[in-house]
Amino acid sequence: MRKFNVMGNCIPTENYMVDISNKIVQIKKFINDGYYFTINRARQYGKTTTLAVLERAIQDEYVVASISFQAIGDKSFESEESFCEMFTGLVQEALEFAGIEENYTNQWVDENVTSFFLLNRHIRKMCRDKKVVLMIDEVDNASNNRVFIQFLNTLREKYIARRNGKDYTFHSVILAGVYDVKNIKLKMINEGKYTPAENESKLFNSPWNIAANFTVDMSFNPDEISTMLTEYEKDHKTGMDIRLMSEEIHNYTGGYPFLVSRICQCIDAELGCDWTTAGIQDAAKILIAEKNTLFDDLFKNLENNADLYSLIYDILIVGEKKTFNIYNPTQGLGAVYGIIKESERNVGVSNRIFEIIICDYFISKDESKKPNKLNGVLQRDVVRNGIFDMELCLRKFADHYIEIYNKTDKEFLERHGRMLFLCFLKPLINGQGFYHIESQLTDLRRMDIVVDFGRQQFVIELKRWDGPAKQAEAYEQLCGYLESKRADTGYLLTFDFREEGNKERKAEWTEVDGKRIFDVMV
Repeated sequence: MRKFNVMGNCIPTENYMVDISNKIVQIKKFINDGYYFTINRARQYGKTTTLAVLERAIQDEYVVASISFQAIGDKSFESEESFCEMFTGLVQEALEFAGIEENYTNQWVDENVTSFFLLNRHIRKMCRDKKVVLMIDEVDNASNNRVFIQFLNTLREKYIARRNGKDYTFHSVILAGVYDVKNIKLKMINEGKYTPAENESKLFNSPWNIAANFTVDMSFNPDEISTMLTEYEKDHKTGMDIRLMSEEIHNYTGGYPFLVSRICQCIDAELGCDWTTAGIQDAAKILIAEKNTLFDDLFKNLENNADLYSLIYDILIVGEKKTFNIYNPTQGLGAVYGIIKESERNVGVSNRIFEIIICDYFISKDESKKPNKLNGVLQRDVVRNGIFDMELCLRKFADHYIEIYNKTDKEFLERHGRMLFLCFLKPLINGQGFYHIESQLTDLRRMDIVVDFGRQQFVIELKRWDGPAKQAEAYEQLCGYLESKRADTGYLLTFDFREEGNKERKAEWTEVDGKRIFDVMV
């Protein structure tokens, strides 16, 4: 019986897999056109599985040499000789496992290939009469080695010579990794691992500027997710609503391959095959509470890049909008790591799961720094028989806010009002629910916080007082969002930073366009 898999590449006979045939068709066009390109996507984004499926799809038309630098030690990159020996050995093994005829495969066994000059001639001989496609997975393991840049330069010069009718070389070369190899030299220079020659441009002399722009979307859309659930349903006959489940899984994961598979794995193996929206929510609770290598990398990347940390903090905690520009170094790095994406021309966090765990991470760090921590409210104060009383929660927050207002710097309050509320809210829902920032909706209506507690869901909009017109606009936005969620009740929390004599405080229910809104102003 097949299973969902989140460890290593997926195998069709052993694992439930999304049908990526449409993506393979798009990638194959790059190969048919003889392009060299890089599949650079975040970790655990299905790159290795995609290469394996791609290899099977093209092996009848091309000689495919599919290798990986995953387990290659540093010694293989110490010199031209050691690299050429490693590279030719890996290619020979790949051709043997691919079932290529022995006479052709044995041509890769050449003890005299001890330099890139000789490797150049060797590749020419191998590719003279056959179309050979070279795939190299995990190229990041080689990205900090000068000898790898020399190898890329060799491939680049042979590619240019072939276009001029003066050489034979690989028909197509595919490199797969997290980083864009086009910028590998600049990355090494910035890290102090490469010193350019006196007449060498460090910015524009890329060893991989021949590469085509890889534009294939590697995330899974709801239609693609449904292909995996359809295969699962054939075996298990759960009666699930496949379309609804696919869309809800996409709502949480943004189509991030690891997250999609892990949600499904949780439902199948840990939640008694509860293929309902409630089951997906429970699977999300399991996922956001666990420790895994993807989340480890995510937080490591945030901590190691102060500008990226600040960017995500400003979006999630402060509530700022940032215009997306892939050429902005910080935003480009966030996109490489799979943390951010373009959302209606603004920077958005890639998916709801990331929003939840990053926001919770920021709040947990800020709790220790938050001034005048007076929150003495316990979960039992706002929860009765498993039902969360959001009205009472907001009333108690208003009291809490009054306590700290005169003891805290106004500038801090204006910037961190959302953080103060989330710090107050977190221990009250901890363990039984979670909150996330709905930072950008497809219809451009902005929603701040959605709280899921058990089977309850609360929509809360946080605003700063900017006059009656803006307040009326806030009501309109909240009502529009409630309509899209088919909900009748919402909550509006407004921070009023005017001078004390002009401030308005209230906590009352009001009705707007048929929706009940609990309106709190602090």
